[in-house]
Amino acid sequence: MDNELLDAGYRVYTGEKIDVYFNTHLCQHSANCVRGSALLFNLKRKPWIIPDEVDVETVVRVIDTCPSGALKYRQK
Repeated sequence: MDNELLDAGYRVYTGEKIDVYFNTHLCQHSANCVRGSALLFNLKRKPWIIPDEVDVETVVRVIDTCPSGALKYRQK
């Protein structure tokens, strides 16, 4: 886990090959994440982010479209 991100208010969603970090206070609700991958980001389930639902390349591609910086990732 990345303690720097956790200290900055991010929550971690752990996957086997990649972890996803989300900071609700930075989110601008552009919905790029949900539109980018409904398997990875699903607001109707808990947890709403499950990194292992898609391949690592999809996680990276979708998170790179986040305009606010609310989403980050760390590959293992």
